[in-house]
Amino acid sequence: MPEPTSTAHAAGTTAAAVADPAASPEQDPEAVIAAERSRIDALDARIIALVRDRMEVSETIQRVRIASGGRRVHLTREMEILDHYSGELGGAGRDLAMTLLRLCRGH
Repeated sequence: MPEPTSTAHAAGTTAAAVADPAASPEQDPEAVIAAERSRIDALDARIIALVRDRMEVSETIQRVRIASGGRRVHLTREMEILDHYSGELGGAGRDLAMTLLRLCRGH
């Protein structure tokens, strides 16, 4: 089983790139909060774009599977995804995976 990746590693950042307000006591707390909220907003935009990409890929897979006589949903694959998210992020990761799977199922 692959070793879990840290959130910073998975997001493509390093620990040094993460702001540490305690390291800079002269910084205005409101400025730090505003800057970090901007980072969160940018991350959220990237996450939403990735989810939309995932939805498109999933739609293609489902269309091809159905056209070849298969089912729209592949339960074994969904269990692998749930286990992966749970292994990386715990129980909340499993919930996140369930939400992604619901979003990515055919409409």
